[in-house]
Amino acid sequence: MAWRKSPQSLIDLFDRVVPDDPRLERRKMFGYPAAFVNGNMCMGLHQEDFIVRLLPEDREKIKESLGATAFEPMKGRTMREYVSLPEVVLEDQGQLADWVGRSFAFVSAMPPKEKKPRKASASKRGAK
Repeated sequence: MAWRKSPQSLIDLFDRVVPDDPRLERRKMFGYPAAFVNGNMCMGLHQEDFIVRLLPEDREKIKESLGATAFEPMKGRTMREYVSLPEVVLEDQGQLADWVGRSFAFVSAMPPKEKKPRKASASKRGAK
């Protein structure tokens, strides 16, 4: 099944709330807008979902109190540290800023992600 593009309104919302911080890098993940700190994804979009990476206690809090759900880009493939923000959060700038801020703080405290060595291309390995 092909993934759907995110609605422009969600992309615009994402663009408005991404923190303005030099440590943050915008790039694509799964072909959708995402924000990374030291190589670690902090937040992003996937189809109609606005996702953030949170501490375990924050994930439980937002799930229990606001109905957030675990982010599952493919059935059975849960990205355990991420939640899809519920509509009630997306419609409230204060709440959205709070959860984005928590995500940014959590990911900013993580060690930088180590880059994986690139595999040599077939032509460089001497393939015939």
